[in-house]
Amino acid sequence: MSSPSRESIAAQFLSTYGRAPAVVARAPGRVEFIGNHTDYNGGAVLGAAIDRYVWVAAAPNAQGRLRLFSVGGKSVLELPSDPGARITGPDSWANYPLGVWRSLKDFGLPQPASFDLLVDSDLPPGAGLSSSAALELATALALLKLAGKADLPADRLAALGRHAENQYVGVPCGILDQGTSAFGQAGHLVHIDCRGPAFARVPFPANAHLWIFNTREKHALIDGFYATRNQECLDAAKALGVAFLADLTPAQLAAKIGALSPALAKRAKHIVEEHARVRDTVEALRRGDLAAVGRLLTASHRSSQHLFENSTPALDLLVDLLAAHPAVLGARLTGGGFGGAVMALTKDNFTAADAAGIARVHRAAHGREPEMIHLQAADGAMLLG
Repeated sequence: MSSPSRESIAAQFLSTYGRAPAVVARAPGRVEFIGNHTDYNGGAVLGAAIDRYVWVAAAPNAQGRLRLFSVGGKSVLELPSDPGARITGPDSWANYPLGVWRSLKDFGLPQPASFDLLVDSDLPPGAGLSSSAALELATALALLKLAGKADLPADRLAALGRHAENQYVGVPCGILDQGTSAFGQAGHLVHIDCRGPAFARVPFPANAHLWIFNTREKHALIDGFYATRNQECLDAAKALGVAFLADLTPAQLAAKIGALSPALAKRAKHIVEEHARVRDTVEALRRGDLAAVGRLLTASHRSSQHLFENSTPALDLLVDLLAAHPAVLGARLTGGGFGGAVMALTKDNFTAADAAGIARVHRAAHGREPEMIHLQAADGAMLLG
């Protein structure tokens, strides 16, 4: 997949709409480093903004229309200035930028009356790298610039993107994806206390590396699994008499867990222990103990596999293969689960040849060779002019 640039985006916009864009913005995808489903449960999470992006170019539209095009798509989607109901079918991706456009008004921010918009990306869709949040943030920056505002604070930008996804797309996500994409910094992870939310950056060692193995399994959170887990967590918290599951320590949960059904007990145990793993991971990173970080990552996956039950056999096999490799410190599913990708934390001596060998074994078992991506922590969403 070739990486877009400002020049290529501007050329695509000119080819599509017959004139140059007025603004170009870019936002990174993210890796959920650890903190699986803790965000909407009032917990903490660590993420990394990555050097794969969604790019958005935009310009005012004098015809009072909303026109949207995704590079690689078949045609421009043209809508009236009041587009009405949520879009279904092959153009449903447009619900993300349209949700952002509607959310500007909800947040009391200026909203361009009409616009032409073009999207390109080198983020693989459906891999758990949150192309949706990157699209939301890049769109928000571009549309705000069209409306004359270009200085939205990062926390407000993240909240706007999350609102769009919750209210207009229909995914009940927490703040992890948008917060990491907004606050990313090269050489750092983003720590989010989701209760605030409060954001901080944690240095990421230069001798540690991130690899993504995308199973190419469909990763479709809106199809119901994510919403089901979200509701199970709410039900468990209510039964335990707390506002959020992350209000409990593992010891406190152990004393109360008998009040829950077996399924809700597993969900609660995952969230409470995962929240503790996030804290332990931050402490391990600060003391430079990458071996401990790796153990925590793999423990996170086993909890997702057996307690939260949002893994798949393809994801589990990848973790098994990676965890057995001497140059891999730890591995876990990243993102919502139910398909998508595995993240591996590796030493310097883990090579592309090592990754290819693991991919071949996986293909023999599951019929698909994973897409392998070596990533770096990157800066967050920004305007590019």
